[in-house]
Amino acid sequence: MGTKKITLCHKRNDCIGCGSCAMLSPDRFSMNIQDGKADMKDGQWHGDEFVVAKIDEDEYDLNKQAAAACPVGIIRLD
Repeated sequence: MGTKKITLCHKRNDCIGCGSCAMLSPDRFSMNIQDGKADMKDGQWHGDEFVVAKIDEDEYDLNKQAAAACPVGIIRLD
């Protein structure tokens, strides 16, 4: 049996570019040099508002910290 996949969701359009997610979870987030917002690595757009990725359990803790540190609360794990 494989590891449980967790859904990571980022409301990119509302990003203010603080960089906390990229600092705490650099394997999943990076800062876009063109618009200063965070990009989720290996994420897929769902509609025009959310970027979503399935992550392994071993990525959960760092991304939970990134979500908690986001000053505008646009990162969610389900």
